[in-house]
Amino acid sequence: MSRVDLNVDLNGLKLKNPITVASGTFGFGREFEDYLDLNNLGGIMVKGLTLKERKGNPVPRVAETPMGMLNSVGLQNPGVEYFIKNELPFLKRYDTKVIANINGNTIEEYCEIAHILSSTSVDSLELNISCPNVKEGGVSFGRDPEMVYKVTKKVREYADKHLIVKLSPNVTDIKDVAEAAEKAGSDCISLINTLIGMAIDIDRETTILARGMGGLSGPAIKPVAVRMVYEVFNTVSIPVIGMGGIMDYKDSIEFLLAGASAIAIGTGNLINPGVAAEILKGIENHLESKGYKALEEIRGKVKIPSK
Repeated sequence: MSRVDLNVDLNGLKLKNPITVASGTFGFGREFEDYLDLNNLGGIMVKGLTLKERKGNPVPRVAETPMGMLNSVGLQNPGVEYFIKNELPFLKRYDTKVIANINGNTIEEYCEIAHILSSTSVDSLELNISCPNVKEGGVSFGRDPEMVYKVTKKVREYADKHLIVKLSPNVTDIKDVAEAAEKAGSDCISLINTLIGMAIDIDRETTILARGMGGLSGPAIKPVAVRMVYEVFNTVSIPVIGMGGIMDYKDSIEFLLAGASAIAIGTGNLINPGVAAEILKGIENHLESKGYKALEEIRGKVKIPSK
């Protein structure tokens, strides 16, 4: 039994500890069951789901960068119905919360997926608003606070589940976007999604990724992520799940001090498949060494010396 109370309540979604794994970096859990006990995770954010099967983008679609990686996978997945039939029963064998990450190119697609999943045993829906809005010229749903409000509110009507809105960092002001999601009925906010980046092969004089640009993740984006979590925590009243470059327990503690109630590990899983268990143990040891009895005691407690 843990020496510190690590329980987390994400506005109705109760986790036994703050450790989750970010969508797109952990598959559907099967890929990692040989490396760690999935029962030890607070939650699993499954690979992003679309209404129908998606093949993804052409290769190369992953590129290593200094302190991180670029990806342009293109949401390759087998579709929501396949997930329900073939992957969800496997995940429900474990004592962890199942969070379904949903994606759409129209508000109607988001709503249909939310409606389908609402009759299943998933514990929460994570609304990925970084997808392109095909009805509005392909601009990401998450770029405009008004559109964030519109898509979140509509999905809320169809989602009979706990709802998390995942925010993109590629915006002018993350606070405005977070407020829009909260006002529209989101139960929780997760951030950050990847930053937009590019890598170039100087010998071939072409981009390394087949599609040119991709999402930057890994340690390089952590300072940006920590800052945005801090800003959102001090703007909204709903819980925050922090992510972006978490590689060890020290990174996790930063996010918790900035205001995150829970954290999500992404690129770190690809480097060390057992890192989630190591981070959980590290958080517990750190809190105990500081004399804390519960995780909640450090949430949002960061001090800014000049203030």
